[in-house]
Amino acid sequence: MPSTATSAATSAASSSLASPRRRSSGFPFRRCELTPRRASVAAAPVAVRCKLADPLRYSNGAVPCNSILNERILPGVLTTPYLQEMSSKNDMRLRIFSGTSNPALSQEIANYLGLELGKIKIKRFADGEIYVQLQESVRGCDVFLVQPTCPPANENLMELLIMIDACRRASAKNITAVIPYFGYARADRKTQGRESIAAKLVANMITEAGANRVLACDLHSGQSMGYFDIPVDHVYGQPVILDYLASKTICSNDLVVVSPDVGGVARARAFAKKLSDAPLAIVDKRRHGHNVAEVMNLIGDVRGKVAVMVDDMIDTAGTIAKGAELLHHEGAREVYACSTHAVFSPPAIERLSSGLFQEVIITNTIPVLEQKSFPQLTVLSVANLLGETIWRVHDDCSVGREPYSSLDID
Repeated sequence: MPSTATSAATSAASSSLASPRRRSSGFPFRRCELTPRRASVAAAPVAVRCKLADPLRYSNGAVPCNSILNERILPGVLTTPYLQEMSSKNDMRLRIFSGTSNPALSQEIANYLGLELGKIKIKRFADGEIYVQLQESVRGCDVFLVQPTCPPANENLMELLIMIDACRRASAKNITAVIPYFGYARADRKTQGRESIAAKLVANMITEAGANRVLACDLHSGQSMGYFDIPVDHVYGQPVILDYLASKTICSNDLVVVSPDVGGVARARAFAKKLSDAPLAIVDKRRHGHNVAEVMNLIGDVRGKVAVMVDDMIDTAGTIAKGAELLHHEGAREVYACSTHAVFSPPAIERLSSGLFQEVIITNTIPVLEQKSFPQLTVLSVANLLGETIWRVHDDCSVGREPYSSLDID
């Protein structure tokens, strides 16, 4: 009789996780959705990990009002005291700590995983030096430090290095630096003589500080992964933006994906491929100095179409604004701007809110201050994407498939 009850509970637990939820698209194209984790209850050690699969029901990192963090109901096969003790220990092995650069995103990631953020004390002395102290033990734990190195880049980078050092000296088993936005990524090569390659220098600093792994989102160039002498998990914010565009009532025949420069053609082509293989246009530009761009001409046809400009980041918005002007001049009906990282250095806000764009779609890898908001701005969360990747890294699962780390480039 007990075995029958256990089988029934096992069958119920398996069937409840068997059918992922799907949302209807606004127009037809191949969707790139997050697939819920499939848990198995065939063996006790695997079944224990089912306990952390429950928080996947949360949407966009948000926890339902009547839900309490860390309060879960175990399946019937996990009711023995021994397995409950093992499950409790499994909870304690995964720790997430947040720096001061983007605590809101860190909290959303923790909510997605059904965990609480680790307690950490970070302060600055009168002379500007940074002090970090962990307020709880991390001995033998798998620690993830969430800290984008966004402006002020030097402050946030130094804070991340000191956080890594604090975890290493506290005997953490593994330290993963979760860097949603990797500063200095544009300094990835020498374009003139006697220049530095700051991206390699920063990679060396993170490695020497004691990090065992790096999790980054939408690096400016793929070769930056090779600058690290430790494993790098590279994920893309593209699925989040595609999922949002699926809710827009735009006919796929009217779409054209536009790369704001020649260097972003591969990114834009991969994006277009997922939008029902939409046509591609390229803005040809000539750059006369840092943060200064001049548009020359357009390769492709945008007349009467809805143009979707795709880039990895928007800094001063000079490139994307001049590109939008050219698209309107060439007859584009509407222009959307899509970017993962919103650096928004002045005068980006003035350029983006000038009426050139129907909508500016970004993610929250970099926090957007209230004074930088404008009516056309839409901010999407990458918390679920990063949270799922963190779980897969912690659980020794693969993250090397869509939508986690594949651009699907031919």
